[in-house]
Amino acid sequence: MIEFEYTIKDRDGIHARPAGAIIKAASNFKSEIKISCRDRSESLKNGIFALLGMGIRCADTIKVSCNGVDEAAAAEAMRKSFEDYL
Repeated sequence: MIEFEYTIKDRDGIHARPAGAIIKAASNFKSEIKISCRDRSESLKNGIFALLGMGIRCADTIKVSCNGVDEAAAAEAMRKSFEDYL
């Protein structure tokens, strides 16, 4: 399992456009990819509404964990997606 933390920089937090891009990136991997913030955790493969429902705001620190056969590539892609979109 590979984990990393990221602090959201977008002033709107996680909203529809970046959430869609992140979900799309996650769908390219076989590994389970989860995001955690505060006391909530969701799989990024559950879809955009699960991610948006977490209510992640600017300055929140999230934890992303990738577990599976392609976890290293998944973690790298997720880190890049968060940096690019949020």
